[in-house]
Amino acid sequence: MSHNAIGKNDVVAFKLADQDFCIDINLVREIRGWSPTTALPHAPSYVKGVINLRGSVVTVVDLSERLGFGPTELSPRHVVIIAWHEGRVVGLLADLVSDIVTIDQSTMQPVPDIASDPSREFITGMITFDDGRILRKIDLAQLLPAPEMVDG
Repeated sequence: MSHNAIGKNDVVAFKLADQDFCIDINLVREIRGWSPTTALPHAPSYVKGVINLRGSVVTVVDLSERLGFGPTELSPRHVVIIAWHEGRVVGLLADLVSDIVTIDQSTMQPVPDIASDPSREFITGMITFDDGRILRKIDLAQLLPAPEMVDG
């Protein structure tokens, strides 16, 4: 577990469309460079395809498109965060991984109720920093496509 003290835990911070996001570090298996995916017919547009990860087929989700910022303009500098959620491995396409941050749960703030923010339903909370940065924590359960949309 990555809980280093009561109410504190580590998150992997990453950038998408010039915004800062994070997920719990204990969901992250590895971070790898972008490599081309194999397209899946009939998959939602935010599913970039699948990659072969040491013999396992892993779905890659374009976080930027999924969160409503538009599709990622892919380049070799992009990264895929390999995450594990409820028995499924998924690749999360991001612009770059910026940091590993220890956050204090008491500093987590609720997401403002702004209907126009397309990413809102995927965010569990926001952490503000003294330098003005806001880190939004992603809820993988909301973000991932239903298994039958990809696996079937």
